[in-house]
Amino acid sequence: MTILITGAAGFIGHGLAERLLARGDSVVGIDNMNSYYDPALKQARLDNLTSRFGDRFTFRRVDFSDHQALDDALGKDEIRSIAHLGAQPGVRYSIENPRAYAQSNLVGHLNILEVARQRSLPMVYASSSSVYGGNHNLPFQISDRVDHPISLYAATKRADELISETYSHLYRIPLTGLRFFTVYGPWGRPEMAVWMFTRNILEGRPITVFNKGQMKRDFTYIDDIISGVAAALDNPPLDDGLTKPGGSKAPHRLYNIGNNRSEALMDLIATIENACGKKAEIDFQPMQPGDVYETHADIDDIARDLGYAPTTPISIGIPRFVTWYRQYRGL
Repeated sequence: MTILITGAAGFIGHGLAERLLARGDSVVGIDNMNSYYDPALKQARLDNLTSRFGDRFTFRRVDFSDHQALDDALGKDEIRSIAHLGAQPGVRYSIENPRAYAQSNLVGHLNILEVARQRSLPMVYASSSSVYGGNHNLPFQISDRVDHPISLYAATKRADELISETYSHLYRIPLTGLRFFTVYGPWGRPEMAVWMFTRNILEGRPITVFNKGQMKRDFTYIDDIISGVAAALDNPPLDDGLTKPGGSKAPHRLYNIGNNRSEALMDLIATIENACGKKAEIDFQPMQPGDVYETHADIDDIARDLGYAPTTPISIGIPRFVTWYRQYRGL
């Protein structure tokens, strides 16, 4: 089976491609390789896939927000399903560069939905825990209202969910949206907290900690996330006409995908310190615009429907990341 993965050079896209290829699937991956963070890391991920899996992994550099370039890149590829993981990420960067989010996350998402519609393909797509905004009901549940996003990034992800609901309703496309909760692990993103804290601690530089460290996150290890994404790909929603929570009758499901536990930020830092064997010098800063105090995923729905069961606490996942980081950096 050939699966299209958008954002294949990205953190989660690379992890999913690795899992699918290892089990025998073929993958067509696309990515625009932009410079939001170091393209050399993206290329290293691609090199890892091509060196291990050969011609079962096909990569094409294309910006999926350009519909003509996208159509040309895919050509007559015989694709069975889509994992749409490509997007412009980052809450804080969306305040600085809003147009990048409209282009990639709105126009780009629509273009991938059009591929799914034209080829009658089931699709799994990336949403985000950011859609919950300043929600104070914990843990976050899919049934919670998400009408008040506090960053443009979150607003684009919620818009993607609504556009997907419309496409699924009109064209009966099986769609699954996954609200990711703070993903970390080997091959992660350099602008994420776990990477930045590890880098600065090992280099003897201060780490910047917002809101005096009084925040909590549902940190989710990459292998657990990939297990959930693969399960969603393997089990697209049925077009059974049944009314789902919220009133939808479309073959479209939304799931939280997290670790189902909220960790204090200072506990995370202590775990990284232990894994690095060094203490952090901390530069405390005020809360950042668009940030939230706590995230915590209710995963009952995805556990019931797809058998999702995360197994990796930060006490295990963080040392694995630090070990990988040292190897990647040659430390």
